[in-house]
Amino acid sequence: MPTTTGSKTTPLAQRRGAARVAIAVVCIFLIIRTGGLIAAQSEHASCSVPAERKQFDFWVGTWRVTENGVLAGHNHIEKIDGGCALFESWTGVDGLTGHSLNIYDAGRAVWHQTWVDGHGSLLLLDGSFHEGSMILEGSSPGSEQGTPRTDRITWTPLPNGNVRQHWQRSSDGGRAWTTVFDGLYMRVAASKSRPHSK
Repeated sequence: MPTTTGSKTTPLAQRRGAARVAIAVVCIFLIIRTGGLIAAQSEHASCSVPAERKQFDFWVGTWRVTENGVLAGHNHIEKIDGGCALFESWTGVDGLTGHSLNIYDAGRAVWHQTWVDGHGSLLLLDGSFHEGSMILEGSSPGSEQGTPRTDRITWTPLPNGNVRQHWQRSSDGGRAWTTVFDGLYMRVAASKSRPHSK
């Protein structure tokens, strides 16, 4: 409280009061700014936990992909958004391109993938890392009305550093499965140029 003489505030008290206000304003600014920086750092750090966020890291890289020994295409998977998600860019030997966004949804405790490609295909897959493999699946309307189609894709890291991707499909609720794609990923040396876009 400023010092007063009678009902009037002295010049010294006024200066002291103004100084206190200025200090208070500076302190509030510093608190807000520091709080913002801490929040930003916490948000960035949140992508390192839980540990499940790193379960798909074995897929990160640039790959040459074959099926039955025949080149199928090239795939590039990279971490984006501070490591919170994986972005896939595929280019097939037939010229088809496709992309997927992959993220661990901590709220649901599941991995999610959204896949789109140049044929207008859309896959929405959910799943988890189980017994050494990432297994994601999802259902969508089938070619026949009322018959849902289920897609299941399994990525398995191999001891030699390669990755197997096995894509299966069922049209009878999972009683029988057919293979859509069974690919082998072989890592491309870092010195080689990245393929032009899967």
